[in-house]
Amino acid sequence: MCWCACSGSVRVSGSVLGSLFSGFRVLGLYSDHVPHALRYHKKHREFYVVTSVGKCFHTFNVNRLGIVAVSNSLSEDISCLAADRMLVFAAAGRMVFAFAKNKEVVMRFHGHQQDVRLLLPLGDQLISADSGGDVIVWDVQSGEIYLRLQFDTATFDLSAMMHPSTYLNKVLLGSSQGALQLWNIKTSKLLYTFPGWSVGVTVLQQSPAVDVVGIGTATGRIIIHNIRLDETLMSFTQDWGPISSLAFRTDGPPIMASGSPQGHIAFWDLERRQLVTQHRNVHSTAIAGATFLHGEPLLVTNGADNAIKVWILDQEGGGARLLRSRQGHSAPPTTIRHHGNDGKNILSAGQDGTLQSFSTVHERFNKNLGHGSVNKKKEKKKKKGVAYEQLRLPPITAFASAAVRQADWDSIVSCHRGRSSASTWSYSRCTMGAYHLQPPGAHRDAVATAVDITSCGNFALIGSSCGRVDVYNLQSGLHRGCYGNDKAHSGVVRGVATDTLNQLTVTTGSDWLLKFWRFKSRKQEEQLKLTAAPACMMLHRDSGMLALALDDFTLLVVDMETRRVVRKFAGHHGSINDMTFSPDGRWLVTVAMDCTIRTWDLPSGSLIDCFLVSMAPVGVSLSPTGDFLATSHVDSVGVYLWTNKSLCGPVGLRPLPTDYQPTNETLPGTAADEPQQEVTSEEADDTYESVEQLGAELVTLSLEPESRWKSLLHIDIIKRRNRPTAPPVAPPTAPFFLPTVPGLTPRFSLPMATEQDAQVELDRPMRLLKDCGPSAVSLEITALSPEGGGASHLLLAFIHMIDSMLASGRDFDLAHAYLALFLKVHLRSLSHDAVAMDTLLRLSERLESRWAELRASFDQSLCLLSYTKSALL
Repeated sequence: MCWCACSGSVRVSGSVLGSLFSGFRVLGLYSDHVPHALRYHKKHREFYVVTSVGKCFHTFNVNRLGIVAVSNSLSEDISCLAADRMLVFAAAGRMVFAFAKNKEVVMRFHGHQQDVRLLLPLGDQLISADSGGDVIVWDVQSGEIYLRLQFDTATFDLSAMMHPSTYLNKVLLGSSQGALQLWNIKTSKLLYTFPGWSVGVTVLQQSPAVDVVGIGTATGRIIIHNIRLDETLMSFTQDWGPISSLAFRTDGPPIMASGSPQGHIAFWDLERRQLVTQHRNVHSTAIAGATFLHGEPLLVTNGADNAIKVWILDQEGGGARLLRSRQGHSAPPTTIRHHGNDGKNILSAGQDGTLQSFSTVHERFNKNLGHGSVNKKKEKKKKKGVAYEQLRLPPITAFASAAVRQADWDSIVSCHRGRSSASTWSYSRCTMGAYHLQPPGAHRDAVATAVDITSCGNFALIGSSCGRVDVYNLQSGLHRGCYGNDKAHSGVVRGVATDTLNQLTVTTGSDWLLKFWRFKSRKQEEQLKLTAAPACMMLHRDSGMLALALDDFTLLVVDMETRRVVRKFAGHHGSINDMTFSPDGRWLVTVAMDCTIRTWDLPSGSLIDCFLVSMAPVGVSLSPTGDFLATSHVDSVGVYLWTNKSLCGPVGLRPLPTDYQPTNETLPGTAADEPQQEVTSEEADDTYESVEQLGAELVTLSLEPESRWKSLLHIDIIKRRNRPTAPPVAPPTAPFFLPTVPGLTPRFSLPMATEQDAQVELDRPMRLLKDCGPSAVSLEITALSPEGGGASHLLLAFIHMIDSMLASGRDFDLAHAYLALFLKVHLRSLSHDAVAMDTLLRLSERLESRWAELRASFDQSLCLLSYTKSALL
């Protein structure tokens, strides 16, 4: 396959530049450093957990950890969350927002001069505290300030607050200096000051016992204190640093859970006053929040590692086990690729060292393949003196996957930072594979840099920093040879690929060479000298197009059949990080450090789409079905999906000029599409639209039986088939069932149409035709011509009637059926009438325009229906 080098153009009409992709949603975002909020819905009898994900928050049901709502985005990142029975409160910057239905902003609270960092709902009031020592009590209904307290941060820097159970209008405040104060917010009086323990307070939590409060400190000490008697009941010490969260079990056993900045959880028995058990590495970062469900042995935790976990305490000795979780990358993903041919799963390798699979259909299909280990046996035995982190593999730098044999053996091969061997993974078993593909001999100091799997799924090709390209069998993990005389390139191998039939292998390296090899004999056939060192390479196997991104920010497209450069693109102003082909091989989508996502049209050799994003994209993958474009970015742990609008409707594309300035596009799911407004009661717009109103945009059918109009074109065949053997005998008198008009003189009743206010002349013949059967309709249309007793002006009038029917959009099926029979009978005689032919041409244009509108609507509906069916399957 080869395209000519001359530049072409893409024909469009009325298109908008840069309109190929639009933001859809983000995958893999679950939690950040903000503690979660827990809600209980009395009607649903279900608990919901609310977590922040930057500028918006997500709501999950605890039973399945399925997402039920995504809030509208705020202008700044959320700093704290709180919830009561009706509303969710979120602080962003100096403002506090109240959300209804877990989504809509219904109230804004203005008044803070510093960033808000604490929220506490209390009945009909909301208490907020900022970093400047300002505490405001708000009336939730009116949004007005009920009370304002000002603290000197040098003596009382507010760090925690809570409402003691059964203490009406009372709030307990903790400070980073260690002192506590009990305030009555109704009378604005300081009731009591607790001197503290000379350590900063980090957490205040009500215990199941009245008057008893759990206090977490910055030194790791936990104090169980009776605030009514000002008496310390017991204290514990956690060895992992400050207390980040406290939670008390309420379903019976007196158990308290404490979280640490290292991601560990400790469970304490308050009755025996001792440590029950501890769980290390529950989260890879600090535990932001931990809450026991009321009356249930379930603990909900979240952390900045982008994870929500539900633990059940059903183990012997009071231990907990993981019941369910939702977890994404804790560090930004660097490489993403679609896995399989259905486009429903995206493999993602992140800087946190994990390999994960995200489903575009539903989160329950997500998979976490884990970190991978240097030695799985050592990991299982956990030998003394070997740290858990030392057994983990470093982050993945490149990987390849093939779904064709994934049920038989490992289907994913990955290269890791600083390691010479490549690791295999099993997608079907959702775990690390059995082999570490190590190069033989003296080349074990080299680093694996590029990888590819053959289309048959049997072989893996791995390029290294020393210039070697080795072949391995994935079923056995054995080394099967290498390309060239010990080395394929004199520099670092930057890319390796094989064709569909395993006949040709292509490699490229930092020596500026692109080499073609025979796959089986591993002998070099040809090489091309590049204009700069390649950064990465991508092969579209179906079309045989090979794309290379060079270090000088240019792109080359090489035809595998002719082995010549057929396209060269320039336009990026930063390093090209990744690229992907469309399923048909016509488009090449590239992302670079200049924060642009560009789409190049290969047949015309031009740029047809370009837009800017706020964070530089580092990975891109277009689904095999062409419906979604997935991107990953330098400062985000999510995978962002963009819809291909050309599949849902006509999208005009034209070559962009060289001085085109791309527009900024908001990342999906991170900002509201429209400015936020106060939400008021919405009334459903259920006003009825008449048939005439609908006809302006849609069409209506006649609702007549199909037997009335579907057989009109074959009425002569039906008549011959139903012809009687004997001629019919005329009755001596009129049949008794013919309708008559009452009166002295008997008269037959003729069919008369009722008068209408609009389209009287159109409705009259239409009602007459609707009352007739197929034979009568055929007779009436045949009798319009002069040969049948009609006249030329009647033919023209019939054409005008059909034109009026199409213009009004009514009786769409009958109009087409009557027109088809009319042209079948009278087209020969109409061809000699110039006026009639002009009228028919205008009618033909109306037919085409009307059908184009309907076809676009049908295609959009069918596309949505097929996607919904595929999602359900």
